[in-house]
Amino acid sequence: SFLFCEASVFCVSLDPKTNTLAVTGGEDDKAFVWRVSDGELLFECSGHKDSVTCAGFSHDSVFVATGDMSGLIKVWRVDTKEEVWSFEVGDLEWMEWHPQAHVLLAGTADGNSWMWKIPSGDCKTFQGPACPATCGRILPDGKRAVVGYEDGTMRIWDLKQGTSLHVLKGQDGHQDPLTCVASNQDGSLIMTGSVDCHAKLVNSATGKVVCVFKMDSVAPKAPTSEGEEAESNSVESLGFCNVMPLAAVGYLDGTLAIYDLSTQSLRHKCQHESGIVQLLWEESSAVVYTCSLDGAVRLWDARLGKMISEYRGHSAEILDFAVNKDASIVVTTSGDHQAKVFCVQRPDR
Repeated sequence: SFLFCEASVFCVSLDPKTNTLAVTGGEDDKAFVWRVSDGELLFECSGHKDSVTCAGFSHDSVFVATGDMSGLIKVWRVDTKEEVWSFEVGDLEWMEWHPQAHVLLAGTADGNSWMWKIPSGDCKTFQGPACPATCGRILPDGKRAVVGYEDGTMRIWDLKQGTSLHVLKGQDGHQDPLTCVASNQDGSLIMTGSVDCHAKLVNSATGKVVCVFKMDSVAPKAPTSEGEEAESNSVESLGFCNVMPLAAVGYLDGTLAIYDLSTQSLRHKCQHESGIVQLLWEESSAVVYTCSLDGAVRLWDARLGKMISEYRGHSAEILDFAVNKDASIVVTTSGDHQAKVFCVQRPDR
């Protein structure tokens, strides 16, 4: 099944409780909540003034939040389909629900991160450097959040106290803006990715860098003609495997790198024809999913570094995707104005 929209679809999330509902947001300033099984539209999250770039369900699937680029964030009650809260911040960079509570965290272009209790709206702000808070993640303990910034710094925040526990900058930080951040299942390790092509592994308790994974960046190709850009590379997405000490890093040049955390070394390099937009690990196996600018979703066996299968069906780049808990479906959103549902058939299960 698929949803056809009037414009590019930028983001998608599945409801965590049942995995039966999806929310998508797009360039037409709209977000929709719909049923995955048949594409049936449940309701439209209306009233946005700009492209909806962030959307997600609370941990218990009671609420859905949608955020647009201009910084208007709205929260809807899923069962009544009613808007229960809205708030306007500066230009929105990212937004995430708390893993155990009705609490929403968001990062903005002025360097602040905002935290609200929903629906009461009680608010806290975490003041970063005077540059965009480009990525953020609440750690699994629900007590701390890690936020990356455009100046290459990273902070670990105590959500209750509103104070910064650790700041990584200079040699410990990145040389270029952070693009993504992830934590392992127990929150003991954090990984940060940057435009500088480095991925850093950080001990979340001490704030110390455990190791740096550097991709030998191919020497920039000389521009062949006037006005053509030299090819650039950056870390676009990363994540930890839950069942083995592995991490995956996806690069704009199409490299999927699988790192072995126990030996802190590169285990496999899986090459894509075009840039990786995002990657996700299966919840309970060493299988990693990638979506890329060529419009395909691919499944990789991270132990062997081999592709298991690929799914095509988009005529433009995939911008976001989600995998359900039992890894039987993938929902994708694309620049071709469509959101699609792929059923994953896996011979090995």
